Amino acid sequence: SYAYFTIKDRLPQILTKVIDTLHRHKNEFFEEHGEKGVEAEKRAISFLSKLRNELQTDKPVTPLEDELPDAALWNRYLDYQRNLSNGNGEPSWFQSPWLYVECYMYRRIHAALAQNPPIDNFDVFKEGKAQNFFESQEAIIALCTYFQELLKNIKDLDEKQLQEELFKLLQVSLWGNKCDLSFSAGEDSSQKSSPLQSLENMVPYILVDDMEKVWSLLVNAKKNGTERSNVRVDIILDNAGFELVSDLVLADFLLLSKLADEVYFHGKSIPWYVSDTTKHDFNWTIRQLGSANHMWMSRCGVNWEGNLKKGVWVFLDHMFWTLPHDFSNMSEVAPDLYAELQKSNLLLFKGDLNYRKLTGDRKWEYTVPFHQALNKFHPAPLCSLRTLKCDTQVGLKPGQGEQIQASEPEWMVSGKYGVIQFDAGL
Repeated sequence: SYAYFTIKDRLPQILTKVIDTLHRHKNEFFEEHGEKGVEAEKRAISFLSKLRNELQTDKPVTPLEDELPDAALWNRYLDYQRNLSNGNGEPSWFQSPWLYVECYMYRRIHAALAQNPPIDNFDVFKEGKAQNFFESQEAIIALCTYFQELLKNIKDLDEKQLQEELFKLLQVSLWGNKCDLSFSAGEDSSQKSSPLQSLENMVPYILVDDMEKVWSLLVNAKKNGTERSNVRVDIILDNAGFELVSDLVLADFLLLSKLADEVYFHGKSIPWYVSDTTKHDFNWTIRQLGSANHMWMSRCGVNWEGNLKKGVWVFLDHMFWTLPHDFSNMSEVAPDLYAELQKSNLLLFKGDLNYRKLTGDRKWEYTVPFHQALNKFHPAPLCSLRTLKCDTQVGLKPGQGEQIQASEPEWMVSGKYGVIQFDAGL
């Protein structure tokens, strides 16, 4: 299966890169922290080398030994996996659900640093995320320019034109999800060309297109709202770099077109899946744009800084996003986060990992309804914007999956196809 290749090849590759990154920063650790920094780096590397060996030799998954706030939840989840195996031996790297061991690896990478001060705040993936941002510069300029031009006459757009612009920016945000560094094992995955020019050609690759439903939901929320009730959209973020910029443009468009009054962004509280957005990445990106020497880029950055100051944009992170649980467990494991999401009019879930957690990462029949696969996870109406990079997909028309499979055996994992898949909730 694709999961097998991920565990066999991609994860050890990612670990090797992480170890190399720490090696390369040895002098920097010494300059900042003296011998203590070098000692910490050595300890982290030996911890990670041991982890790589456990993975490659299919050792049992071990309980976490750190004191971090989520350790007890992780260890309870390991007990749950042990019970599932009905005494068929310990859960191990190749004999466990892919989603679980993959998340577990990233949590162990975090522990390798968190347990080794003074380098405990070092993000081993930061360089890759910054590189993706800088190498996607042309695409970012094209997108910011398009957006700033659009704003000049946004007040004069009629409903049909507004809808067209929303659909464009939803698609840019969807295809922005191709820029995923965990998918390419940290190799270059930047967006080189303007995404707007290729949207027309990409339409046939959207397997489920529920943009109309998203539009009607927002328009109706506006019409049915009272003076006092704000229309709120939440974006559950995926990758930093170009994808994040495409999400920020979409979010600002929602505010300026008055389709939403506030946007909440949900990021990761620790470095995750190589390129996932943390609070640091979020703020860094907006600052980079604000100080860019390109007029429209810096205009975007400055305006977005303003949105945060005014409180119409809010960034939140929560430990739940970096736990191994499906979202169907959220109301039980993180009732506070579930209650937060219930305040939203629309949840936009970005990317493949979120899709896997929405659908329980199961090998569903392609035609199983999205609503059913969500397994009672319905805090609010939600929409998944995701390019396919794993073999889980639901909500297709009869025969649709089989037809693509016949000509493209790799269709589910190539990132070439996408969905904009909506569920109205209860």
